[in-house]
Amino acid sequence: MGMEFKEFGFVDELNNGLESMGFVEATPIQEMAIPIILENHDLLACAQTGTGKTAAFLLPVLHKISKQKTTGINTLIIVPTRELALQIDQQVEALSYFIGLSSLPVYGGGEKQDWENQKKALIKGADIVIATPGRLIAHLQLGYCKFDSLKHLVLDEADRMLDMGFMNDILSIISHIPKERQNLLFSATMPSKIRGLTQKILVKPKSINIAISKPAAGVLQGAYLIYEKDKMELLDLLLKGKREKYQSVLIFSSTKKAVSTIANGLRRKRYDIAGISSDLEQKQREQVLLDFRNKKTQILVATDILARGIDIQDINLVINFDVPGDAEDYVHRIGRTARANTTGVALTLINQKDCGKFMDIEKMIETTVQKIPLPKELGESPEYKISRGGGGRGNYSNKGRKSGGNSNYKGKKKPFKKR
Repeated sequence: MGMEFKEFGFVDELNNGLESMGFVEATPIQEMAIPIILENHDLLACAQTGTGKTAAFLLPVLHKISKQKTTGINTLIIVPTRELALQIDQQVEALSYFIGLSSLPVYGGGEKQDWENQKKALIKGADIVIATPGRLIAHLQLGYCKFDSLKHLVLDEADRMLDMGFMNDILSIISHIPKERQNLLFSATMPSKIRGLTQKILVKPKSINIAISKPAAGVLQGAYLIYEKDKMELLDLLLKGKREKYQSVLIFSSTKKAVSTIANGLRRKRYDIAGISSDLEQKQREQVLLDFRNKKTQILVATDILARGIDIQDINLVINFDVPGDAEDYVHRIGRTARANTTGVALTLINQKDCGKFMDIEKMIETTVQKIPLPKELGESPEYKISRGGGGRGNYSNKGRKSGGNSNYKGKKKPFKKR
């Protein structure tokens, strides 16, 4: 059994908040990170989604703010997306309910009034500011952001921010804040560019590495080998008759265009469904997420913008309509289910051109995902293989499978051909 939160010595008000939310035992990342942060060390933490890393940095920071009683902006949390900024702001509000701290999410994409509200709050000074890089820089350039009293800098989902091209923005923001501060960098992966950022920002950091790139134990994984043109029919078959079993279903697509196609196709079949992508206005996106979180919408179709940082409980089924382009994204997508020690199902639809990408995923997670036979009405599956000259990385191949057979079917190979 892990540590209980009461063992960390948090102020009574914070413990009361944890107790009211039913939080008793810390997760491994929380158990390791919280003491380091309380001791004021810089921290480099690598932990996958769903491990409780947000509370791992929020709880000790909230404890220290409640004891320091400083004025002005105490903590700056930089995040890659507005959805994550809003989520962390909501967690701050919940965890600090009995403390009475102030927090401010700063992100783009809203209306003019949102900008004005952010400006007023930045001038006045909130205890915690959670910001996306681009919008914060826009405010910084106008000269009214005062970070003189800043004590903590947190970079959350740092690898994703660098993937999105925010390195220069992050360094620009750091040039506006005090050099004497505590730095906390959280990342799901640890590529070389993160190491480079660490050397520029962190001072003698402590390091934590928790279960990199491995799906949660409670996720039951499966995959279907399928022709692209049959995917919508399979999706309908997977969802049909399971509306009571799966209260919340999240479908991932690799493109915004496909989100609309999938959502419209299932809506015509009278599924309770919504689609979300960066094409929606911010308020529309917030409403779609709220309806899904509150179970008003049963099925949500999304691009990878939701794969990280969106904490929606009780998602029973995740379907990868497309194999993600990055092997790491697979872990983050299926990490939307089986959160907080629950169980869930994650299914992936693999066409011929995506076989190589999925093999990379299996290699990375050190797991051979079960290939489930297609329903008989869809006919035969394509082979799971890469051939030389076909854009793959070798001659790796598994035998083809016939519909209605088992996952270890070893029949004669069939060439992949249009039907």
